[in-house]
Amino acid sequence: MENKHSDCEAINTDIVEKVRPNMPDMNLLYELSDFFKVMGDGTRIQLLWALDESEMCVGDLAVLLNMTKSAVSHQLKVLRIAKLVRANKKGKNVYYALNDNHVKVILEMALEHVSEGA
Repeated sequence: MENKHSDCEAINTDIVEKVRPNMPDMNLLYELSDFFKVMGDGTRIQLLWALDESEMCVGDLAVLLNMTKSAVSHQLKVLRIAKLVRANKKGKNVYYALNDNHVKVILEMALEHVSEGA
């Protein structure tokens, strides 16, 4: 079967036709790609891992990761926009936590995956 965007014909047409209906919508795949771009930053991974362990405020995260409060705040904003973390105001401080269990599972599964190769 030919595709006007591809420069070749399918070798296994039956497989291509079996897989095609299971492909997610392109917009959804682009959102998934953006999700991994956000997760693909070392600093943000450190923040997520710290928040996987405990809800924390910006100052404590800055001390833990040896970063400025400004840098931590900037990265937390990116993570908030991506709906990976949530903020809870307690008194004068804002505490951050992972947004839901999905984020925790993704982090832990990814660490298990990379640890297998080590």
